[in-house]
Amino acid sequence: MPKYSVIVPVYNRPGELNELLESLSQQTFRDFEVLIIEDGSLNKAVEIAEKWKTSLDLHYFYKENTGQGFSRNFGFSRAKGEYLLVFDSDCLVPEHYFEAVEKHLLKEPLDAWGGPDKAHPAFTPLQKAISYSMTSLFTTGGIRGRKKRLGAFHPRSFNMGISRRVWEKTGGYIITRMGEDIEFSIRIIEQGFRTGLIEEAFVYHKRRTSLSQFYKQLHFFGRARINISRFFPEELKPVHAFPAAFVAGLFLYLLLPLLSLKLFCVATILLVFYFLMIFVDATLENQSLRVGTLSVAAAFVQLWAYGTGFWQELVRKLKEEKKQ
Repeated sequence: MPKYSVIVPVYNRPGELNELLESLSQQTFRDFEVLIIEDGSLNKAVEIAEKWKTSLDLHYFYKENTGQGFSRNFGFSRAKGEYLLVFDSDCLVPEHYFEAVEKHLLKEPLDAWGGPDKAHPAFTPLQKAISYSMTSLFTTGGIRGRKKRLGAFHPRSFNMGISRRVWEKTGGYIITRMGEDIEFSIRIIEQGFRTGLIEEAFVYHKRRTSLSQFYKQLHFFGRARINISRFFPEELKPVHAFPAAFVAGLFLYLLLPLLSLKLFCVATILLVFYFLMIFVDATLENQSLRVGTLSVAAAFVQLWAYGTGFWQELVRKLKEEKKQ
């Protein structure tokens, strides 16, 4: 039996899956199987799966569309490994990944873990900018994939591992979209399992390839944060409302010239200074003025999209509660 089982839900992304499987075929630690769960795709990845069966212990399943959460459960129920891992299909896994996980678990056993996400050197400038906005201290990504955070570590499903015991006790995902990984992580922690970050077990996460796609994804993330509060109201923290406050602040900013030109000038300076910090930090981190410039755009899209999604779902939730 393999020690690790990798579960990858796929929906109309055969090209991305091919790159992910190529990266898995280059692992220095090889005691793992791969389960591809085709979630009702029209553009199927069956040929890609067949291509890599000679290089990997690979199993392909096709099922009706139920969303990523329940597709992962489908994979968990068919996996043979002692540990069950989940990757998004748009990830690339560095060759040392399983070696790093194995070394960490032997030294410090965990019931569930996650790892950071990074930008690959071969990513486009826009992909690097989006990656920056999702991991920067100046945006909502400031505490994702870092050791310095309050409370227990909450693994995310783009790069997540659990023990078989966690799967058997929790039953996996109980919602398939809208923050399904956050909800799952909360239940794992509440049931007494030990979670942690394995910093060396990072992945290269491609995410979206255009700002419009990035907007749709982050708008959905904003809605998901409110959806989680339907299950765990106490998990909605003030920090989660930062993008929503950003959106509200922009509307107020547009009204300031009618109220006070002095306040408008002060607000303009603060806004320019904030995005200037993002530009400088992203430029230095990536050694690229272009990535720095695109990071300003990506950060704005991230905050606006997440914030508007947050407000949209919050209003919907308040209406639901009023009807009850």
